[in-house]
Amino acid sequence: MDRLTEMEAFATVVDQGGFTDAAKKMGISKSAVSKHVSSLEARLGARLLNRTTRRVSPTEIGLAYYDRARRVLNDAGEADALVTSMQSAPSGLLRISVATDFGVNLLSPILGDFLLEYPEITVNMVLNNRYVELISEGFDMAIRVGELEDSTLRARKLTETARRMVGAPSYFAKYGRPQKIDDLNEHKLLHYSNQAAGNVWKITAPSGEKRQVRTAGWLTVNDGQSLLNAAVSGLGIAYLPSFLYSDAMKKGLVEEAIPDLPFETLGIYAVYPPGRFTQPKVRSFIDFLAQSFAEKGPTNW
Repeated sequence: MDRLTEMEAFATVVDQGGFTDAAKKMGISKSAVSKHVSSLEARLGARLLNRTTRRVSPTEIGLAYYDRARRVLNDAGEADALVTSMQSAPSGLLRISVATDFGVNLLSPILGDFLLEYPEITVNMVLNNRYVELISEGFDMAIRVGELEDSTLRARKLTETARRMVGAPSYFAKYGRPQKIDDLNEHKLLHYSNQAAGNVWKITAPSGEKRQVRTAGWLTVNDGQSLLNAAVSGLGIAYLPSFLYSDAMKKGLVEEAIPDLPFETLGIYAVYPPGRFTQPKVRSFIDFLAQSFAEKGPTNW
């Protein structure tokens, strides 16, 4: 007889507490269940069940075997589900957490192309600037910019962006242009309020030394686009990723504050819960993103 069928019959008898209910659960006759269990006991050379006229219960050996057998059966069920899932078209609700700046400026414009390509998928995109707990908060995946926190999540790098200090020509005409990092102490800096360290910029000097700059400015806000708008208006110098300032720089609306400084490179990642296989809806979206941003890079936005 099939070994998995024997194990399933035995485990179902234990789960259901008897042969009659196990037969109903499996959709076969009571005699067939009994035959499968007897065959299993004969093959193993051990009695797995205590049988009385009133109840059926596993022996000590049977209980130990049940634990392993149930794991094997669960794994077999997952394997079957994997094959079915891999062959089916991606579908269902895809819930995504996205950094606000990236979601508004880069993801929203291409999301329609994805939905047209996969009409059986519906998307719920939540824009926020915090690290959500994917599993406990019910997200299928997230897109994160910058250094990843240590976690059990799986991650795929999509592309990179560069962070630079930028300001409007009108600002530099009025207040002068900083020539070195120390000069920033005399300027108005536009701060991002979600920084864990507060209004502090971590900047790499030409020597490679890591420097910290803390100074007041006219504006602190938790949205990068608002900081860019403020910089374009001449309110100060902002420290932004290239996917935000690139268009404004091409149009001459902002310029780099200290061009000789090395720029900081930030990774852009798709993160998703760990597992033995990735859901088709998640896999298809990550592949779509990787293809969409394949030609992008730190300064190419």
